Amino acid sequence: MPAAPPGFEPSPATLAGQTADVYFLRSRQVLEAEGRDPAAVIEVFARRRALLCGMREVEALLSQALAGAAAASVERLPEGRWFDPGEVVLRVSGPYRAFGLYETALLGALASETGWATAASACVAEAGGVPVVHFGARHVHPDVSPRLEYAAVVGGCSGCATPAGAALSGLEATGTLPHALVLIFGDTLEAALAFDRQIDPAVGRTVLVDTFLDEAEESVRVAGAMGERLWAVRLDTPSELGGVTPELVGRVRSRLDAGGHRDVKILVSGGITPERIRAFREAGAAVDGYGVGSAISGAPAVDFTADVKEVDGVAVAKRGRRPGRTDNPRLEVLELTS
Repeated sequence: MPAAPPGFEPSPATLAGQTADVYFLRSRQVLEAEGRDPAAVIEVFARRRALLCGMREVEALLSQALAGAAAASVERLPEGRWFDPGEVVLRVSGPYRAFGLYETALLGALASETGWATAASACVAEAGGVPVVHFGARHVHPDVSPRLEYAAVVGGCSGCATPAGAALSGLEATGTLPHALVLIFGDTLEAALAFDRQIDPAVGRTVLVDTFLDEAEESVRVAGAMGERLWAVRLDTPSELGGVTPELVGRVRSRLDAGGHRDVKILVSGGITPERIRAFREAGAAVDGYGVGSAISGAPAVDFTADVKEVDGVAVAKRGRRPGRTDNPRLEVLELTS
């Protein structure tokens, strides 16, 4: 059996069927008691165009479920491919009792991660080549946040905030310093200098500049003290003060340039959506990077459906669906090793 990539392995609870809809557990119990284990084919599709994600977990789960199963096969679209409404993204063939229990898990992994990746891709497309970093791990349960961050990267984000999510994506975690650290020091510059003293120089110095003083004034103050060590300032002005606007970005850029700090970049965050990214771009705002949270983490899941299409070589389907396999030449075979 091929080893799953680290972090994508199914959990013991999933393998035991504890995350399955109970009717799949009971179905397996019935088939076992009746001595039936038909050769079955299932196909998975969705009804909207989206960017496929979650397939690496699907592959890892099916590789374990079908290990040693006679005449088993898996065909799928690879991770990160766009698919059309109704297009089959996964076809599983084999003894039904070996994999039928896992329908809930297969669909759930694809549904959540495809939704997040598709939302991330919308932000990245609007950014027009300006990097987008995912900051939304705080909006979901910590047990699933690495999958969310991974999906955001599949969707085109250049980075993510948590070490676990970054590890799944083959990246280093990305971050600045939080308002909490600034508030504890009581001064943005003091917090920035302490960070600069204590954190590995390989970590880029990006300083949050909206905690105490006017953003432009604070940016120039920090840039003057840190010099070339300062890579960027981040604007995260709260909605109570009007949020981050193209006008604010322009004012900060002008003050930095006037102070001789043309190389200091400007990152923006706080309620960033595709629509707001478009507004920054259309205004010609000098944004060098976007931090996006809930526009990705709060994206709706993509509803996938799994249909049994063959039983013991006979084409079948529920009423309203076409019996038998659905042709899709884009599907690629997953190598299964016993």
